[in-house]
Parts: sequence; structure tokens; C-alpha cells
Amino acid sequence: MNDLAHLQPAFRPYAMLSSEERDSWMRQDRWIGYPRADQVLKRLQELLSHPPRDRMPCLLLFGTTGMGKTRIVQKFLRDNRSSFDEITGTTRVPVAAIQMPPAPWERDFYEELLVGLGTVLPGGLSSTALRHRSRIAARQLEVRMLIIDEIHSMLAGTFREQRIFLNSIRFLANDLRIPLVCVGTHEAKQALMTDQQLADRFEACELPAWQDDAAFAQLLASFASVLPLRRPSELRDPKLQKRIFSLTEGVMVRVCRLLEEAAARGIETGRERIDMEGLTDDLTTRTLVSISDRRSRRVAG
Repeated sequence: MNDLAHLQPAFRPYAMLSSEERDSWMRQDRWIGYPRADQVLKRLQELLSHPPRDRMPCLLLFGTTGMGKTRIVQKFLRDNRSSFDEITGTTRVPVAAIQMPPAPWERDFYEELLVGLGTVLPGGLSSTALRHRSRIAARQLEVRMLIIDEIHSMLAGTFREQRIFLNSIRFLANDLRIPLVCVGTHEAKQALMTDQQLADRFEACELPAWQDDAAFAQLLASFASVLPLRRPSELRDPKLQKRIFSLTEGVMVRVCRLLEEAAARGIETGRERIDMEGLTDDLTTRTLVSISDRRSRRVAG
């Protein structure tokens, strides 16, 4: 494997698999680190280790759809998994993570939380009973952080429903003395600002779209070091970087898809690398968001 020096040592064996096996491997979820994500993960870890106090610090992670917010959260959850103590027979869940219900209804929120904690969900309980059960379960499982993804979905409710929901999560955070981490689009800021007491606790962390700069070049280099291609790709070439940026507009999920498709084509054609010749327009996925962006720019122009 001496000719695979362009790959990180842990990923070199994958380059020796068959074409079909490599294609399947590339379609799987995997973590590719980059400085911006590492900073978020570091901050999440700091919040998890924060000593309990009356007003715990909170974090809002927000950005354009497709910038990798949920993937960062999933990485954090893998690094802080639940554990079972065979001696005491107890389970610990350091991080409780749920997805925001379709509407900000207090009952749905507590049901989602109980399911996320792995507890049995009996039917017919009132919102008050569900809240009481959620608090007991969180204490028993020693929960130290609550993550709510897709928090902007609360805007689907009425103003009254939004206020009740925000009061609910603020009460839970105060009662358990744990930090809240909310994840969503730019509308998430608007959602949380409706409760000034809660908004004052939140540190805002944005994941903006990539720019065609040195940070983007570093991201591409990270991809080049893990994709199971047997020849070095030209991702450090400024012209190739510019081409990738123009095809993806700096949106993380589009970058991932494009490079996966380009790598698959490199394997299929036997070129075993990503180069300018392989980066054709048909590799891009025309999502509804990208189509809308292009139309908006045409109107503005």
C-alpha cells in the first residue's frame, strides 16, 4: 500500500476493496472532521461538563439547510453514548436528544422526550403527568444536556402555543439544571427570541455556507484523504476548487454528494481520482433550494 500515501492510514485498506464494495462504503454515513465542526464539538463538550447552577448556559446552533448541523450533533452523541453500569444495574444517558415535534404542543414534547430516553410511554397521561414522569426519568438516567433538533418547527404553532412550549423547556432546564442545545435554521433565532428570559441564556453559533477560500481548500483536502481512490485527486488545484464551489455553492451536503459521485465515477472509469474531467454538471443534484436560489439571484439581477 505504499502507493496510497495520499490517504490517511486508517482508510488505505478501503482503497483495496472491489469497486462495488468501495461504492457501497462511500454511500454510508461517516464523519469527516474540519475546524469549524471541531469548534462546535468542543463547545458542546464544555457545556456537557459545565457544573450545575441556577441559570445554565445554552447554545443555539443554526444555519442554512444542508450545512451539517445534524451530522455534528450525531457525532457528539456517538462520543457521549449511553452506558450501563453492571455493578449498580443503572443506565446513564448523559445527553438526551430529540427532534422537535411538528407543532409546539407540550404533550407531544414530553412524549418525544420520554421516547428519546428509552422509557415506556403509557397512554392516556395528561401533560402534567408526562412532565412529572419526564423529570423523574431524566434524573434517574443522570441526563446532563438536552438537545432539540429542528427547533424552528415551533413556528408552526400559534403564538400562545409557542410561549407554552418555551416555558416548558425553560422549566425543564431550570428544574434539572442542565444546558439546552437547540438546532435549526435561521428561523430558529426568531423562534427563541419570543421568550426574552430564555433567549438571554443562548450563545449563538452559526454554520454559514462555505466560501471559496483556504478553509474550503482544507475541507476538500480532508475529503481527498479518506475517499478510497487509488490515485491522488487534484482537490488542491485552485481551478478544481473553484469548480467544486461553483457546483455546490458552498453548501456542505452538496459538497459531500458531489465528491461521493465524482469518486464513484473515478472508480467506475478506472481513473481512480477526482479531476476536472470528471466534474461534469450532471453530477450535481438540482434540489428545490438550489433552484430557488438561482431564480432569486436572476430576479435580483
